[in-house]
Amino acid sequence: MSKKNFYITTPIYYPSGKPHMGHAYSSIVADIFARFKRIDDYNVMFLTGTDEHGLKMQREAKKKSKDTKLFCDELSSKFRDLTKILNLSNDDFIRTTEKRHYTSVIDIWSRLEKSKDIYLSKYKGWYSVSDEAYYDEEEIETKNNIKYAKISGSKVEWVEEESYFFKLSAWENKLLKLYENNKKFILPESRKNEVVQFVKKGLKDLSVSRTSFSWGIPVPKNSKHVIYVWLDALTNYLSAVNYPNTDDEKYKSFWPANVHIIGKDILRFHAVYWPAFLMAANIPVPNRVYGHGWILSDDKKMSKSLGNILDPIEIIKIFGIDQLRYYLTKEVSLGNDGNISLKSLTDCINNDLANNYGNLCQRVFSFIEKNSNSKIPKIQKLDLDDKKISDEIINKLPKLRTLMDNQELNLYLKEVIKFSFNANKYFNDQAPWKLKKNNPEKMNMVLYNILNQIRAISILLYPIIPSSAAKILDILNISQKDINLKTIENINFLVSGKELKKSNILFRKVENDN
Repeated sequence: MSKKNFYITTPIYYPSGKPHMGHAYSSIVADIFARFKRIDDYNVMFLTGTDEHGLKMQREAKKKSKDTKLFCDELSSKFRDLTKILNLSNDDFIRTTEKRHYTSVIDIWSRLEKSKDIYLSKYKGWYSVSDEAYYDEEEIETKNNIKYAKISGSKVEWVEEESYFFKLSAWENKLLKLYENNKKFILPESRKNEVVQFVKKGLKDLSVSRTSFSWGIPVPKNSKHVIYVWLDALTNYLSAVNYPNTDDEKYKSFWPANVHIIGKDILRFHAVYWPAFLMAANIPVPNRVYGHGWILSDDKKMSKSLGNILDPIEIIKIFGIDQLRYYLTKEVSLGNDGNISLKSLTDCINNDLANNYGNLCQRVFSFIEKNSNSKIPKIQKLDLDDKKISDEIINKLPKLRTLMDNQELNLYLKEVIKFSFNANKYFNDQAPWKLKKNNPEKMNMVLYNILNQIRAISILLYPIIPSSAAKILDILNISQKDINLKTIENINFLVSGKELKKSNILFRKVENDN
């Protein structure tokens, strides 16, 4: 039977500054879903990349007296490096300065021109260079005689120039129909409600070109215009699957995308503009747009001005990448803003990873090393009491799949944490150190069963903490191909008599300065 396909994307990041926790969070979340689908036998395409056109990039390059493309190369490389630092399993890294992307954007533009959804007029209004976005008057606030966008806090400037417009207003009813027919097109529900209300207020035609700068993809047959960054940038999701070649195997396998993982600040672009562009171009829309919340530092949105930016790279150097991945998964409810701090990170590592999962693995492996010659015990069969704890995980697999399908990531992890807690309790209650003297056969059953629990828990944790879980599974002689949800259902999977590999402490406790 052929595998099902799954296509997931991060936003493509504007590389004007160094990567921050928001970039890391979006990327880690998308990676977890991609890894989970792979161990559930899906053929996965996972995309990330950088958005490199626009006025901001042109200005910054000029300020530094650098060629704009070479400047983009430098900045983009930092985000490519980030994929390795975060241990992402992305299949592709797209850049909007690539030829394949240029080809896709020109085709989309041509389709929109052909459908008469684009026309030439004049734009007057407020524009944020930082956000690469236009804002209406009601979306602007004044502080100390300076205009800011309410949603982002970015400065805006008044712009008047000739512009091509996309007939966004013509797609209002079709967008509302899309949201109604596909109840989960926008998640979480609170974000969907925001978008629906925005569309119902009435949509204005959208400026989709600029003449005030040149760093972008020129409009066909009118090169004094460059294509507006969001029409350009959003098309990356198609470029990566070899659009406009709709006969290409990658396009046929992976489009429409299953889910775009994005921050809530760019929800409008993905949930309103993007599907409207696609419908106008007669291209299928993605299945879902998931707008996650902001990462807050001590209850405040991270910003340079507040000096509260937590650098993911520095945190990883100190605590480790799996520790950060686990922490963000557990502490942040994906659809909501998440407050993080170094203290809560320390507590999470100590309580969950060191004292729970890590301690379970270390205790069991040490006991088997000392009492079973480091070998998986030989058993006849598991009795009903021993089998009960295995069945609990097996019976929960459908629920776990549903949680991941609905992007309820922290609820998934809570279930897995329970399994680890229960396994620790089982090991304590069965007390194999006592059974060794009076019932060695039962001791072997307990040890085999607890090893099986560790195997199942590690497979379930693998998408979240891939390096650490893989180390544990390697000790159990589990190959990469057997890191698969299906194998969890085989409670006799472990080979009796097989020698376990040498184990080391997996997670060391972190000293809490407070």
